[in-house]
Amino acid sequence: MRYEPINNTLFTTNRQRLAGLLKPKSLAIFNANDIMPTNADGTMGFRQNNDLFYLTGVDQEETILVLFPDHPDERFREVLFLRETSELIAIWEGHKLTKAEAEQTSGIAQRSIYWTSQFDLIFKQMVFEAERVYLNTNEHTRAEVTVQTRDARFIDWFRQQFPLHTLERVAPLMHHLRAIKLPQEVELLNRAIHITDTMFRRLLRFVKPGVWEYEIEAEMMHEFLRNRSRGAAYTPIIASGANACVLHYIDNSAQCQDGDVILLDIGAEYANYNADMTRSIPVNGRFTPRQRAVYDAVLRVMREATQMLRPGNLWDEYHREVGKIMESELIGLGLLDKSEVAKQDPEAPLYKKYFMHGTSHFLGLDVHDVGNKYRRFEPGMVFTCEPGIYIREEGLGIRLENNILITEDGNLDLMAQIPVEADEIETLMNA
Repeated sequence: MRYEPINNTLFTTNRQRLAGLLKPKSLAIFNANDIMPTNADGTMGFRQNNDLFYLTGVDQEETILVLFPDHPDERFREVLFLRETSELIAIWEGHKLTKAEAEQTSGIAQRSIYWTSQFDLIFKQMVFEAERVYLNTNEHTRAEVTVQTRDARFIDWFRQQFPLHTLERVAPLMHHLRAIKLPQEVELLNRAIHITDTMFRRLLRFVKPGVWEYEIEAEMMHEFLRNRSRGAAYTPIIASGANACVLHYIDNSAQCQDGDVILLDIGAEYANYNADMTRSIPVNGRFTPRQRAVYDAVLRVMREATQMLRPGNLWDEYHREVGKIMESELIGLGLLDKSEVAKQDPEAPLYKKYFMHGTSHFLGLDVHDVGNKYRRFEPGMVFTCEPGIYIREEGLGIRLENNILITEDGNLDLMAQIPVEADEIETLMNA
């Protein structure tokens, strides 16, 4: 892997935290993601299942983790299965983890590490001692899963092989744990954010009238890769002019015109942890008075929204309050009429014509990380804060986004060092 080794105490601690949530005499199973095919003999790049990575740090295909904290035999309380290598695999694909290396990575003792080919034999020595079995699946509320995953295949296999076991869902437990970032996780997030910062400062020197959106993407990727990132945390949005009013614009194919604002929604991944930043900058290095007015309005909303990301607040209440702040700013910009707002349907507020998405989402191993919107904010949670105003009739879209760590007495802006004030943006672009 490109990233530097991670101290395995993170993964040991995560397994201990999960064990504390399992019911007595329970077994939990986690599978690696599949390597997905494209066409002919092509495949997509491998991306590890984030729950498995969270518990082991193993970034290799065909890995399985089985946890059984109450098993009578200590060897079977934490068991890791790895793909066994061969001379042929080493020649064609490269190095695979040895058992010693897997122990160093995960903190699981070598005596409890087996090859995946041994799974059936070892698993039968574990499963019949269990009263409950926790199986994993993707329970993200925005997920649209149209292919059969390895987890789904395993659920089918398990039900056929062991029909009398009581099944439990492990996803709610993982959502509960992963929502609170440990200090080591915050360090990894900060590494991704630092790479994003250096990339953005590079772009401020590069962007000018006539450059193409894909050229900006190339500059971005160069800075990411040279800093040990695997690349972008998500498909980058590099949207100039009216393209910025398309929320998930990813063509990145237009030429940047003098007088336009370009919206950059781009973040680095580091060690599977993700930064998520948005900035809106003038292509020619100077905002027009109208662009500056809209920009400052978005920045004020972001500042006020950030202050509400505090322990004890609740997701839906927070978003309603942000909507009220945005409503006031849109009235000030002449985009909404105060009298019409007074008569609006509360279930269909008028501000959503110009600000139609949410303000925040969980951030971590997934860009839209797992968590429960009905759980009150707690220290250790990390959220984005990303208000925007999109005026299609003016071909102007501005969004600003930072990553916020909730602390005991408030919050910490993890992107505070990344330029966001309009004056600083203009100064750096014209230096």
